[in-house]
Amino acid sequence: MTLAARWTKFDSRFLELVIGLGLLLVGLFQALFPILGVTGPFPPIDTRDVDLRSTAQVPRLASGGTVLRGTHHAELAVGDPGLWDRVLLAAPEVLRAALIIVILSVLLRMAATFRTGDVFVPANVRRLFAISTAVLLLGIAAPAFDMLTTNALVSGTPLEDAVEIGFTVRASTVLLAVLIAALAGAFGHGARLRADTEGLV
Repeated sequence: MTLAARWTKFDSRFLELVIGLGLLLVGLFQALFPILGVTGPFPPIDTRDVDLRSTAQVPRLASGGTVLRGTHHAELAVGDPGLWDRVLLAAPEVLRAALIIVILSVLLRMAATFRTGDVFVPANVRRLFAISTAVLLLGIAAPAFDMLTTNALVSGTPLEDAVEIGFTVRASTVLLAVLIAALAGAFGHGARLRADTEGLV
C-alpha cells in the first residue's frame, strides 16, 4: 500500500474528523452560548477587556452600571446588562466565531478532496481565496467591530473619557492572509498544469 493510499483511506478521514470537531466546539462555545446569553437561557457575557487612556482612578458607580477594574489594561464590567448591552458584548465574539466557522467549513470541503488524491482542482483555489479573505476579516473587521461596540457601551457613561477607543491590526494576521492567497495562486498554477497535462494525454 502506497503512502498516498494510506493518506486517502485514513488520514483524510481523520483530518475531516478533527475539522468537524473544531466546527462543533466553535459553534457551541463561541457562537451558540453567547447568543443564548443574549436571549436569556444562559448567563450573559458581562465583561470586555479594554485599554485606558491613563491610570487615573475612575469612581465605581454606586448602583450597578458600567465599571472598570485595572489600570492600563482593564476589564469593563456591565452590571445587570440590558438586552442592548448583551448584544454589544456578545456581537464581536459571535462575529469571530462566524468567520472561524467559515474557515473551518471551507477547510472541511478541501479535506474531502484529499480522499481522491487530487487537491489541485479549481474549487480548491476558490476555497483558499475564501479562507484568505476570512482570515483578513478576522484580523481587521473583528477588532474594528470590537472597537465600535466598546464605544457604544461606554458612550454617555462616566467612563467615556477613560477608555481608549481604538483597534490594532495584527501584522501577523494580515501576513497569514497574504500567504494563504499566495498558496491559492500556487494551487491555481497546479490546477492549470494538471489541465494542460490531461489535454496532452
